[in-house]
Amino acid sequence: MTSSGERAAYWRVPGLALEAMDARFEQYAYPLHSHDTYSFGVTDDGAQSFVCRGGRHVSAAGLVMAFNPDEPHDGQSAVHQGYRYRMLHLGEDLVREVLADAAPGTAGLPLFGTPVVENPALARAVARLHTAVAKNAPRLVVEERLTAALLALSRHASTRPAPLPDRQGRVDLEAMARARNLLRQRFVDNISADELARTAGCSRFTLYRGFRAAYGFAPSEYQRDLRLRRARALLAEGVAPSLAAAEAGFADQAHLTRWFTRTYGVTPAAYRTA
Repeated sequence: MTSSGERAAYWRVPGLALEAMDARFEQYAYPLHSHDTYSFGVTDDGAQSFVCRGGRHVSAAGLVMAFNPDEPHDGQSAVHQGYRYRMLHLGEDLVREVLADAAPGTAGLPLFGTPVVENPALARAVARLHTAVAKNAPRLVVEERLTAALLALSRHASTRPAPLPDRQGRVDLEAMARARNLLRQRFVDNISADELARTAGCSRFTLYRGFRAAYGFAPSEYQRDLRLRRARALLAEGVAPSLAAAEAGFADQAHLTRWFTRTYGVTPAAYRTA
């Protein structure tokens, strides 16, 4: 890399074949290479140019990139000021597992026919998953956004899309109650969607759909709400915000402050001294 303004950062999710990358390049050019994973990304600023599938493509701000495993491509800036982009690398087994859970009967893996896709909703889904990984969001948040992004990618960008999930059917309230009770008992823990689904006795996607229908929250949102309730009770007792954040399951005090202020309209410190 030839410029001090050029940089790249990586994050990984323990236990999942999922890696996120954020980069800003001006002069650096990738040589021809490939990945043994699916690779999906969003260009945030500028534009990048790359050769893939026998042609040259340009991904400008807001566009989605989609590479199949083992697909050769290079990369460089297409504009003078360079470009910034975010990328996700997902293992084939992870993609297969998520799609099979959400849409039983999926035949094989998706195949992406073009490396550049213009679809704002798809771009938002990919960006939201990247943000969850990069900010070390709770496991439930990552897995919910992973399912949403892969279903959106399969529907809008794949030439071999997975079947649409069955959104009909009666919600098993007893199953949802079992999942809710587990969250109530262990809201501080970094519970996975798998564990929650096993407790409920259904697939992860059925859990997500049923939980929202029964309680108006996604499981991750309910877990966050429980953490906020606990932090609020601790603050009312005079506990310092940093300790309240740790005891309630937040990543750090800044994480608590962001959500507490957004939810209650005051900072944890202000609430503690009110």
